[in-house]
Amino acid sequence: MIPNIELTLTKKGHPALWEEGGGLSNTGWAIIVAGPNGERLTPIYIRRAGHLAGRQHALFIVRVGYIVVKAYHHRRDFTIRVYRLISIDLSDPENKTAEFEVLHEFSRGEWDIDPTDNLLEAIEAAKNKATCYHCRSPHYAIT
Repeated sequence: MIPNIELTLTKKGHPALWEEGGGLSNTGWAIIVAGPNGERLTPIYIRRAGHLAGRQHALFIVRVGYIVVKAYHHRRDFTIRVYRLISIDLSDPENKTAEFEVLHEFSRGEWDIDPTDNLLEAIEAAKNKATCYHCRSPHYAIT
């Protein structure tokens, strides 16, 4: 398991996470949010103005079972982790968190456990977003 991750709350109080990230000259990172089977989700909000490069682009309401893909690279040498959301804690208004478990990890050129086929599109989207120079838009959302 990984440390808890702070959630964003919507105006109606729903737990949410951002698709965010982008690439620079030789490095980059991305966070992709997907449904429980790796499917694309419809965001509740897409940022279209302000400083967008490498920032938060699409906001998704999340539930237990949803998938989050985090990708980092240095000169296209990727470290990728695929997580499943296992719990959401909104009891403390100052500290709204989600707990995740690691499903798959890619580093030094190989996976610890090969990801299932339904996750491959979300993983590829994370890699594309992490290498998208000054990324300004969502890469894995139903728009």
